[in-house]
Amino acid sequence: MTYFGMTLQLRDDAEGIERYKDYHAKPWPVVRSALREVGVTGMRIFLDGRRLFMYLEAVDGFDPVRDFARTMEDPGYAEWEELMRTLQEQFPDAAPGEWWRRMEPVFDLSQHPAD
Repeated sequence: MTYFGMTLQLRDDAEGIERYKDYHAKPWPVVRSALREVGVTGMRIFLDGRRLFMYLEAVDGFDPVRDFARTMEDPGYAEWEELMRTLQEQFPDAAPGEWWRRMEPVFDLSQHPAD
């Protein structure tokens, strides 16, 4: 298993933020199946104000750029993604084409034996 921390922000729109939360309370079945199909085994998204943090677990060899792009081959998933992008925005310092920005892992308790 491999894991990733990724971040993104929502548009500055209280109604849009509530819509984003509502959509994720009941994600479309096609979205759940497309994510599993490309190797995602676990996903949690947290919200603080406008900032989203996603903790993602996936099979070994998963590459977010390559494998998330594969989900777009499904028209239902592509529709979901287009809808989500109306509620999201890139960070000002994001690289061209970068949406969910990968975060650098700096601490993992499992890497430190118990005292």
